[in-house]
Amino acid sequence: MEPPCGSGRTWSRAIKMTLCLFFLAPMSSVGIRNTNTTFSKKQKLEVRQQLKRLNKPALKTIKSPDGDIIDCVDIYKQPAFDHPLLKNHTIQMRPRSHPEGFSFDESNDISSNSKSEITQPWHFNGRCPEGTIPIRRTNEEDLLRANYGRKKHNTVPNVDDSSVLHEYATLREQGDRYHGMNAEINVWNPQVQAAEFSLAQFWMEGVDNNGVFIDSIEAGAMSDAYQHTGCYNLMCPGFVQVDARLALGASFTPYSEYAGVQKSVNFFVFKDDEGYWWLHLNNMYLIGYWPSSLFSVLSDSATSVSWGGEVVNVKFGGQHTITQMGSGHFAEEGPSRASFFRNLKVMDAHQLLRGPRDNQRAVTHPTCYNFLKGEGDDFFYYGGPGRNIDCP
Repeated sequence: MEPPCGSGRTWSRAIKMTLCLFFLAPMSSVGIRNTNTTFSKKQKLEVRQQLKRLNKPALKTIKSPDGDIIDCVDIYKQPAFDHPLLKNHTIQMRPRSHPEGFSFDESNDISSNSKSEITQPWHFNGRCPEGTIPIRRTNEEDLLRANYGRKKHNTVPNVDDSSVLHEYATLREQGDRYHGMNAEINVWNPQVQAAEFSLAQFWMEGVDNNGVFIDSIEAGAMSDAYQHTGCYNLMCPGFVQVDARLALGASFTPYSEYAGVQKSVNFFVFKDDEGYWWLHLNNMYLIGYWPSSLFSVLSDSATSVSWGGEVVNVKFGGQHTITQMGSGHFAEEGPSRASFFRNLKVMDAHQLLRGPRDNQRAVTHPTCYNFLKGEGDDFFYYGGPGRNIDCP
């Protein structure tokens, strides 16, 4: 994503630790087999060098039924430690503090408000042993396609700032000091055109006193016609994974069905007393953390938070993309048909969890993708089909 124009803010170095946990059914995406993209020898050489860094020696390898290869890598050999600021970092297996009402047992599970277990296809062929973490193996094709359709640094969704390539339907709050946030997101298998992606995620952003964008933490669910569209998951050194049960970037099933059963994942991130930002999924999985040393503004707190959908619109042939956001249906279709975010919470400067307030909506083109607030401030529907009779 290109830096925004006319926003009145200056954009500089962005430590963008983007964590998109799931790539949903990429083989169903439009155009995945027909990119007509030519890569130079220089690009291929750079990719091979990247692969040497990304693919660590495995203590155990598991082949997934969906074609992924999962390497069980020594927890201290994970890509996080390629980051120059983490060369002498000691892994923390648990937060030094946690929000009131949450506690952890010996298996890293949150003991209250438990949701369902997350299943990934590779689980059918084994699990990673203690002392390792699962890493989806990256291949040359992944990186070549990632470099072709990379998502750039600036990530803050804003309808006025948005480049023509990006579409949003989001809810945003600012004006406080934020130490955490929560969102339950129902997950779908949207149609995605080549060189594009469709995201459902949250953003935690850090802007300094001069209005300079510095830091961003993001997590959510992603559908991508190229499986990887930039620096995500453990491809970005810095995020330290501690849970051996889930492979970041690997697919999972099932997802939500139109007018049928809805599947959702609860994302919760908070900063402990050491300044580490911890990520939890489904109130069961303590996935890992972003160390405080990676950040400038976020080493203290976030200055704004956002939830919602994002789509890349390349405009092939001069037309709006048919890449879908969420379920591919508009927000007004409602329960079991439209995508939703619910159980929205922020942790404020007093370390208290509360619902969002004084929100700002960012909807780039309501005839392509839209937004509808649900009952209460902690729930909304969003999404749409992209190109249609009203969205040329």
